[in-house]
Amino acid sequence: MKLDSLKALLVHELNDLHDAERQLVKVLPKMAKAASSEDLRLALERHLDQAREHVRKLERAFSLLSEKPRRTTCKAMRGILEEAEEMIRATGDPAIKDAGLISAAQRVEHYEMAGYGCARSYAEMLDEEDSAALLQQTLDDERATDESFTELAERLIHPEPIHALRFAAADLSSSRRKNGSRIA
Repeated sequence: MKLDSLKALLVHELNDLHDAERQLVKVLPKMAKAASSEDLRLALERHLDQAREHVRKLERAFSLLSEKPRRTTCKAMRGILEEAEEMIRATGDPAIKDAGLISAAQRVEHYEMAGYGCARSYAEMLDEEDSAALLQQTLDDERATDESFTELAERLIHPEPIHALRFAAADLSSSRRKNGSRIA
């Protein structure tokens, strides 16, 4: 890769984001299917629609720059999505698995926010106002999605029942010890 201009760097970033979004489009349906919460499933499906739209916006940004997307592999997104696949295959408590899926989705969002923020800044520096506006719209979408996943996690994952179960088990254990019962 030869980076001899800010435009070359911008095009590189756009290619990276384009591949990242395309990879995401392939994995989000699996994440949605793995979710036990209907709210999480719907959020992941909305994210899928959004990712498809982001691919189209990136293709428009390429066009505005008189460039075409090049086939590259976003290795960072590949790694993040490999971890998401681990959550998809995980077994155990469905609520905890949903928390893991949300965590994986937010890792995706944070990576995308970093990429779109840089690309938008480069477009602004190059006075590519239309491209910068598209990238800013996408950055705003990514931030909103990240916030919605945070709110969803706060609604779905409540530590109180887990703590209540632990305290109840501790109380039972303590009671049995006082009464001479042994707990294996």
